[in-house]
Amino acid sequence: MEIGVHTPPLADEPLESALPYLDGIGIETIEPGVGGHPGQDHITRSEYLDDETEQAELKDLLEEYEMRISALAIHNNPIHPDDERAETADTELREAIRLAGQLEVGTVTCFSGLPAGSPNDETPNWITAPWPPEHAEALEYQWERAIEYWGEIADYAADHAVDIAIEMHPNMLVYEPHGMARLREETGDRIGANFDPSHLYWQGITITDAIRYLGEREAIHHVHAKDTRIYDAQAREKGVLDTTPYTDEPNRSWLFRSVGYGHGEAHWKDIVSTLRMVGYDGALSIEHEDSLTSSREGLEKAVDLLERAIFETQPGEAHWAE
Repeated sequence: MEIGVHTPPLADEPLESALPYLDGIGIETIEPGVGGHPGQDHITRSEYLDDETEQAELKDLLEEYEMRISALAIHNNPIHPDDERAETADTELREAIRLAGQLEVGTVTCFSGLPAGSPNDETPNWITAPWPPEHAEALEYQWERAIEYWGEIADYAADHAVDIAIEMHPNMLVYEPHGMARLREETGDRIGANFDPSHLYWQGITITDAIRYLGEREAIHHVHAKDTRIYDAQAREKGVLDTTPYTDEPNRSWLFRSVGYGHGEAHWKDIVSTLRMVGYDGALSIEHEDSLTSSREGLEKAVDLLERAIFETQPGEAHWAE
């Protein structure tokens, strides 16, 4: 396994200066944004797409630090009910897939997106219960819309030898493992998960069980290393569907935390071990969104823990079982 980083926290400096820093703290892979919510501060699509000279220079820069790109990130909502916004997100995603293929990067990370609740609505609608009945009907409409769109994207990604890794995220149609498995079953093997445990913790999902569930379906294409801490005093009063601003930390039921500050080292070693059990041996891409620490300190503390958790070698023969 490799320790990687999703690079938006370092957006205030160019890739040329970010890479030596990341190399120095033990990072082996990067997951740069190329549009959408992550932005494109380190790799601008228009500069690299179809430009062999720029692509060669990027590859030389990465080779200088023995770094590789684990995925290109393009999180947005390509099935938004606003046609203009959906078209922009769709264009970004397709260009990201083309660029990934040209750079020989095998994965693009993204969201499933979220439609409206009917063809006449103007706002995405996150359905969390099947009653009253109109919500179940809205959910059925949303799945029809998503399956049609992601089936087309799966074919497009296959043409470019790229996997689509969808982050299960609340306020998106796919926000938990069963929804992820359903979308994959309906659209094909190019569609899978960017497995980010941080959004699953506060939903009450057991992370190692979720890894096994998706791993049995060969549905994990990429992994984020990101933690969450649930604050019971607040959760007991208002639950975990918390709309309190992320920056109002004392009053939130949960916060995104640096690796190790939501769950201990033993838990992260269980995650690593379970990922290996199901056949995942790729990057653990650190996503820093901990508002209680700086980007660099959060990254460095995450790396420190993960270096003790990951396996750097392949398993040997089980001689004791012979």
